[in-house]
Amino acid sequence: MASPMERKLNILMAASEAAPYAKTGGLADVISGLSKSLVSRGASVSVFLPLYSQIDQQRFPLKPTGRTVTVPVSDRSESGEIFSCEIAGVQYYFIKNDLYFNRPGLYGTNEGDYPDNAARFVFFSRAVLESAKVLGLQPHVLHCHDWHTGLIPVFLKTAYAAEPSFQAISTLFTIHNLGYQGIFWHYDWHLLNLPWNYFTHEALEFYGKINFLKGGLVFADALSTVSPGYAKEIQTAAYGHRLEGVLRRRRKDLYGILNGIDTEEWDPARDSYIAAAYDAKTLQGKEKCKTALQKEVGLPVQKEVPLLAIISRLSEQKGIDLIVAVFDKVMATGAQWIILGNGDKGYEVQLEALAKKYPKQAIVKIAYDHVLAHRIEAGADIFLMPSKYEPCGLNQMMSLRYGTVPVVRATGGLDDTVAQFNPDTLQGNGFKFKAYSATAFFRQIQNALSLFKEKKKWRALIRNGMEGNYSWDASAEKCLKLYHLIHKKKRGER
Repeated sequence: MASPMERKLNILMAASEAAPYAKTGGLADVISGLSKSLVSRGASVSVFLPLYSQIDQQRFPLKPTGRTVTVPVSDRSESGEIFSCEIAGVQYYFIKNDLYFNRPGLYGTNEGDYPDNAARFVFFSRAVLESAKVLGLQPHVLHCHDWHTGLIPVFLKTAYAAEPSFQAISTLFTIHNLGYQGIFWHYDWHLLNLPWNYFTHEALEFYGKINFLKGGLVFADALSTVSPGYAKEIQTAAYGHRLEGVLRRRRKDLYGILNGIDTEEWDPARDSYIAAAYDAKTLQGKEKCKTALQKEVGLPVQKEVPLLAIISRLSEQKGIDLIVAVFDKVMATGAQWIILGNGDKGYEVQLEALAKKYPKQAIVKIAYDHVLAHRIEAGADIFLMPSKYEPCGLNQMMSLRYGTVPVVRATGGLDDTVAQFNPDTLQGNGFKFKAYSATAFFRQIQNALSLFKEKKKWRALIRNGMEGNYSWDASAEKCLKLYHLIHKKKRGER
């Protein structure tokens, strides 16, 4: 008889976004990268997503399965059609409901969240479970990601507790960002069709409101987050966003597994988006990428001028207030700066106004641009991530792989992946600061700019970063072990 570790695992993932179909941030990259890596290790993986209007069905033709699901949302029934598509061995399923998902944005606009997000993701959560039934999927593990799917473990142990096909399913709930919890007023409780005895401090109630993410924390069989450092941080008042007590109570079930990046897509030696290929041994291509980037965005072509970059969601979490605070000082050094991102309208306006002061040094592009992101990673010299908190972070790993030196705040996954460079020993791969202040941030920018002038040491620093392993290999193996562990517990095995 096969041992648990030898059995082929059937994994069902539920998430609100996944690359290349729909993306607002790193979550999308994680879903696709992890799924592909799990399949390469012999697991069977199905991923459920909403069918957003942004999904390019010319590029990604979706096939109707001929199956529909109907689920209760409050006192009405909502239906959804199930579509499918396979990529890299991963089976993707999309739940179509135009009332909820045919909109300009995934979660809202730059003016704010959609007011009916509670109903949208109540529908999606129940539709995932109903879809698993009608499609005959019988996963060993149902892996849910972030607040949008936090109700799935809740529904599995309440409304679907007697469903025969679900009895052997184990649930893993992953926190990608504890700062976003899906909190809604208690008047939305009727949408869930659950008894009021679940609106308690021990379950879904959170300071008089409903908390979808808390549902996942309380009801899932196991919990994970996206770096070892963040797993520790979120159990403290400073980073726990008022859920640290729940997380401390479940600390034996909480695992920190560092994300990886897709090293096939993010590979400067094979990247079709960039001006020239290069690797750690042949850095001349990176110089060509810098020249091409400067020309593309309209900055003066100056090889010896350091080019700083940011690719980010423009939000408070990402430390954009520190960017604003040091902007003039950085410009005073003569450096160039390119910022790509979108998000809070206030930050968008501030950054655009700052860039206009320095038309020959600074470019701010308010957009999501996947191709330009590749070219920035290849062409920039220094990458800035002064996050207030950062569960894992992917851009610092992409930057390291592309020989673009990261300057980061020592928090969460940034602290786990970036080691302070020592110019005497030539050890380390970047620069980091601890105190959340403009002074501490600018000091490390200055250190990076100073080292940039010492070409031999700078090349050693670049190579340290490029030679690191940022793939999903180790992380996927840890996920598989965790899947097996919680599946064994569900079966009562030792």
